[in-house]
Amino acid sequence: MKRLMYRAAYEAADEVHVMEAVTKGGAEQVQPLADRGILMTAAIYRWNNQLFLYYECMKERVLPGELFPELAPWLAVWPGGGHDRKWAPMADVFHFNEPAGPEHWRRRTPVERRAGRIAHLKPEMIASYIYYHYQLQEERAFSGGKYEIIGIHENVLFGYQEFPQVVEEPVLPPKLHTKGTPANWQDARMDLHFQPWPDGHLYFKPIECLFDYYSEEEGNAG
Repeated sequence: MKRLMYRAAYEAADEVHVMEAVTKGGAEQVQPLADRGILMTAAIYRWNNQLFLYYECMKERVLPGELFPELAPWLAVWPGGGHDRKWAPMADVFHFNEPAGPEHWRRRTPVERRAGRIAHLKPEMIASYIYYHYQLQEERAFSGGKYEIIGIHENVLFGYQEFPQVVEEPVLPPKLHTKGTPANWQDARMDLHFQPWPDGHLYFKPIECLFDYYSEEEGNAG
């Protein structure tokens, strides 16, 4: 099992074409791949003229361009990763749980909502954010949503969540045996890590879901 997150951008003037490409790719690529057991779930979200993609590969890694090939002409080239890179990978910086295999990761109850959210870190606080969250993750300081995950690219955080939340003890062993996470998480001062939105809000804001799918064969469709 591989959990992948990507970020892309497009020109505002091309939004109609982008929406059509997402709809077509979801029906013609994502759903068949999920129903063939290649993907378990996939979702794509929009904020302004940016796209955030989350998906789970059962075995081999599938590239984002294979899921939504019709998007390619409308996406901007993202600098820094080659002359033709359209999707910038987002690194997993936090999760409460991780898949031990397909059986462990299958949804046992219907998912009512697959949500996406984003936030901006202060660039000088990125290292501190990752430090605290890796400790929390691997020390198992407290529990949270089984399917929740946060990715980062540049100073942008993208979070994926499912509701109602499923909370389970991880079955894979932790990578740390220390006790460095503050007993009171508020002492980590996450409020100092986030770059305020123009309206003054800190932390994450929800973004629009354009498409999500979970194979009927695996349990339920989104």
